[in-house]
Amino acid sequence: MATDVKVPAAGESISEVIIGSWLKSVGDRVAADEPIVEVETDKATLEVPAPVAGVLTEQLYAPGDTVAVGAVVARIDETQAAAAAPEPAPPAEAPPAPAEAPLAPQPQARAAAPERAPAERPEVQPAAAAVAEKPVGQKATSVMPAAQRLLAEHGLSADEVPATGPGGRLLKEDVLRYLEERERRAARSAVVEVPLSGAVLDGPRQEERVRMSPLRRTIAERLVRAQQTAALLTTFNEVDMSAVIELRKQYRDAFEQRYGVRLGFMSFFVKAVIDALKLIPQLNAEIDGEDIVYKNYYDIGVAVSAKKGLVVPVLRDADRMSFAEIEKAIADFAQRAQANKLTPEELQGGTFTISNGGVFGSLLSPPIVNPPQSGVLGMHAIQERPVAVGGQVVVRPMMYVALTYDHRIVDGREAVTFLKRVKEAVENPARMLLEV
Repeated sequence: MATDVKVPAAGESISEVIIGSWLKSVGDRVAADEPIVEVETDKATLEVPAPVAGVLTEQLYAPGDTVAVGAVVARIDETQAAAAAPEPAPPAEAPPAPAEAPLAPQPQARAAAPERAPAERPEVQPAAAAVAEKPVGQKATSVMPAAQRLLAEHGLSADEVPATGPGGRLLKEDVLRYLEERERRAARSAVVEVPLSGAVLDGPRQEERVRMSPLRRTIAERLVRAQQTAALLTTFNEVDMSAVIELRKQYRDAFEQRYGVRLGFMSFFVKAVIDALKLIPQLNAEIDGEDIVYKNYYDIGVAVSAKKGLVVPVLRDADRMSFAEIEKAIADFAQRAQANKLTPEELQGGTFTISNGGVFGSLLSPPIVNPPQSGVLGMHAIQERPVAVGGQVVVRPMMYVALTYDHRIVDGREAVTFLKRVKEAVENPARMLLEV
C-alpha cells in the first residue's frame, strides 16, 4: 500500500513552494516523521517528514521544481517495510555434493587443490557479481508511461538515460535522477574565463553562476521595494554601554544559573525599543493605502543569521516578556534558524525590527526598513572611544545606533526623539524597570 507525501501548509498566503533537495533517495527506508525532502518558500526552508514508515518508491518532482501546497511530491510503500525481514538462515542440513562429479568449483575444492594454476581461476567473477548486485547503466528494454512523458518534455531519448527498473524498465525516477545530475554538471561547468588584456595572470579568471534561492530572491525584492515605495531616511546616535556592561557583569552568573540562558545585550535593546515605541507610536504603525494603521501591540522582529541569509523571527507581545524570556526566545530562534527549523508563522507580522550588525563587526551602517513596517533599529559593534563626560575626557564602551524610518509617516522630530529615548533607556537601565 502506497502512502502519498504531500506538501504541508507553509503559512498564510503561501500557495506554492520550491523543491530544495531530497534528503532520501528512491529505495531508501524511512521512519515515520523522518524528514525526506526540503522545500523552500519565500520566507524559510522547511523539511517535509514521512507520514508513515516504509520505503520511498517515488519522487515526483526534481530540485528546483515549483509545487503547489497540498500536492503529492513522493510516495512511500508501507508494505515493503512490513515485509522486510532478516535474511533467511541457511538450511540446517545441506546435502554434500557428490564427490565423483562436482559441477561447480566449491571453496573446499579450491582449498584441496593448491596445485591448480592461478591462471585457471575465474578472475572476472567478482566484477560480474558487483554488476549483478547494482544494475546501473543498462539500456532500457521498456519505458514506463510517466518516464515517457518526462522524456518527451525534456527532448530526451530512452537510450540516454540509464534504466534501473526490474527487467531493464526505465522508470520516472531514472529520468528525474538523470535530469538532476545533468543540472549539477551544467552548474559545475558554468565557468566563464574572463581574459584581462595587458595583465600577467597566474591562471584564468573565473566566474560561477548560481541560481538565487527563493529566500534570497524575496530578500532582494523586499529591499528594492522598500527603497522604491518608501521615503527612507536614517538618523544616528551613540550609546554609552557602561551601565549595561556593568549590570551584566554583576548579575551574569546568577541570571544564567536561574534561567539557563546568558544575559545578552539584545534583551536590553528590545525593552528600550518598546519603551520608545510607546512614546512614538508612529514607528509602530504602517501605511495601508490612504490609512495609517497604529498597532497597540508590540511584535518585535529580531534579525538572526541563517544558512541562506538573514531571517527575522518575531517576538510576539514582546512587551509582556521578561528579560529571561526574551533571551531564551532569541537563542531558540538562532539555533533553529541554522537548522532551517523556523516556521513561516514565526517570520511574519512584526511591527518593528532590530538588526544587530555589530555581531559581524559593523561599526556604522544604515539598516533598511522591512515593509510594511515604518522603522528599523540597527545596532553596531561596541568600541572603546574617548568621550567628554562632565567636562573631562574619559574612555567608554560606545555603540553607534541607527534608526531608518519611513518619512511618509514619521517626521524627523519623532525619529530623533525615539532614538534619544532608546539611548536614555540603555544608558540607565533602571528607567526600563521603573517605566520613567
